[in-house]
Amino acid sequence: MSERHAYTDYHPRWLRSRPSTYWWLERRAYLSFITRELSSIFIAWFVVYLLLLVRAVSLGDSNYQAFLAWSRHPVVMTLNVVTAFFVLFHAVTWFNLAPKAMVVHLGHKRLPASLISAANYGAWVVTTAFVLWLLLGG
Repeated sequence: MSERHAYTDYHPRWLRSRPSTYWWLERRAYLSFITRELSSIFIAWFVVYLLLLVRAVSLGDSNYQAFLAWSRHPVVMTLNVVTAFFVLFHAVTWFNLAPKAMVVHLGHKRLPASLISAANYGAWVVTTAFVLWLLLGG
């Protein structure tokens, strides 16, 4: 080994500062990212809740009534209200992120990000209107 590349006890190390545990509080974009990631826990609860509802309905009226009684418990109601907030937050932040993740070209021109977001929000409004129409006896 050449003298120039020999290892020494005083080998230099990279100077890297350790990030703070709360690095995600430094910028609003970081906080939004972490909150969106944490919202996945509430999305999972929403799926479990819907599966429990479907199971209760499939087992008959008495099980459905028991599920409704359990759903009226203040803890479950609070959890569902918080979950509704996080589902809405997750959807809005995802729709705002979609133009960055999905580049759409029409011919040789790139579609503006606002048009992609507007299409997502429009589809959301149409789907919500359709579901409400079904639920209200359409």
